[in-house]
Amino acid sequence: MQLTPEELVREFHDAVMELYFARKRMISLEAENAELKAQLAAALVETDDQA
Repeated sequence: MQLTPEELVREFHDAVMELYFARKRMISLEAENAELKAQLAAALVETDDQA
């Protein structure tokens, strides 16, 4: 399959946009993960304090 230069540029642009949004989602998930880890650590400290 041969792509025209315009089609190649469009494909490249689409790939870059997909990577951009994937990176934004990854950053969001990393922040959520850090928050959940902090909540878990706090819950474990509370459990240890009660024991």
